[in-house]
Amino acid sequence: MNQVALDLGHELVVDLFAGGGGASCGIEQGIGRPVDIAVNHDPMAVAMHEANHTRTTHFCESVFKVNPVAVTGNQPVGLLWASPDCTHHSKAKGGKPVSAKRRGLAWVVIKWARRTRPRVIMLENVEEFEDWGPLTPKRTECGKVLRFPDGKPMLVPCPDRKGQEFQKFKDQLKRLGYQVEHRQLRACDYGAPTIRKRFFLIARRDGRPIVWPKPTHGAPDSLPVSRGKQQPYRTAAECIDWSIPCPSIFTRKKPLAENTMRRIASGIQRFVLDTADPFLIAIDHGSARSGCNWSIQEPITTVTTENRHALVVAFLAKHYTGVVGSELRKPLGTVTTVDHHSLVAAFMAPYYGSGSGETGRDLRQPAPTATTKDRLQLITVTIDGTTYVITDVGMRMLKPHELFKAQGFPDDYVIAPEYNGKPIPGYAQVRMCGNSVPPVWPRALVEANFVHEKKLEATA
Repeated sequence: MNQVALDLGHELVVDLFAGGGGASCGIEQGIGRPVDIAVNHDPMAVAMHEANHTRTTHFCESVFKVNPVAVTGNQPVGLLWASPDCTHHSKAKGGKPVSAKRRGLAWVVIKWARRTRPRVIMLENVEEFEDWGPLTPKRTECGKVLRFPDGKPMLVPCPDRKGQEFQKFKDQLKRLGYQVEHRQLRACDYGAPTIRKRFFLIARRDGRPIVWPKPTHGAPDSLPVSRGKQQPYRTAAECIDWSIPCPSIFTRKKPLAENTMRRIASGIQRFVLDTADPFLIAIDHGSARSGCNWSIQEPITTVTTENRHALVVAFLAKHYTGVVGSELRKPLGTVTTVDHHSLVAAFMAPYYGSGSGETGRDLRQPAPTATTKDRLQLITVTIDGTTYVITDVGMRMLKPHELFKAQGFPDDYVIAPEYNGKPIPGYAQVRMCGNSVPPVWPRALVEANFVHEKKLEATA
């Protein structure tokens, strides 16, 4: 989409807790010009941000140490975006002790609001941010306070005082003259192939209305999609790099853990046996061509004398308790800082009365003929009157570039820039991806609240 740089005059755009640059990426897409200032304490994250946002001024230090007036040169701030650390608000922490300092990072926004008076403030966090309240010592069933080795008490959220700190936070903004609204948004509703859901708060003090963007994407069978008012959800399938082999789970040097095998078996049951709509993938001499996969409800591509069409059902298995996978036609589950997503592909071949005795090949090779003696058969399934046999199951972890694509980053986003003379390692890339803001959100929000206001000015 061609964009025209949005004229915010002398107003600055600031990205606090900027990380690898997801928010900055979306903001720049929305307003058509670079973010002016980015602040983050992680040098590797700053390296990634600098590689992709070369015209931004970067500050690699704690947000608590940054002087808002000094770094802005006392220029007016049009937009302050903040994505404070969310881990100690997230339900993923369960009953584990949390840090009061980490939970209180959002108070930095109030500091900036007092000293620089941003015209618009946007804050992103986990859904549980609304429950932000005081902490209380964690106790045993007998009432004994649990402590760390240094004697300090372990702290957990007080269940009876949920939301009290959040209310104080909002009250502070209102006393500073801000109108405040907040909602929860899903990334898949705005064009990212992930179901990631997050809390957003918008505060503005210029008297203009707060505008929440309308969803641009929806379920394929929904009325807005059928009427052409929304696009169908982007899917996990489009994020997969099909050129990367999926090694067999049966030839691993170290067998998979029993629980992992259980999840794979459960996923096969759900997405191979019970699915009513498997998809097709084109096979071309061992490599899958980009974008060549489609529903069996769509016309098949040209059938040649060589069988280059394979029926395949694949799913994503997540390596944590109780999750058995998700369909590739659905948005990818939330990307976390730990690489939990793995691609699990069930290799299927038509069941014939005789054959070569091959036991299965890579997805990107023609499927072998199954024999009448199903010595290596795992399970059979009949689809539209044709019986198939699963000949192998392959699994690999998703690569960082696939995860970044699932988050909605552009394909040309630099995720392995040099840091200390070496490319940023994969584990750090995954971490920064899991911490990132899918760019579709800030783009939609700034377009709704800044591009919209410019349109109002033009018609006034």
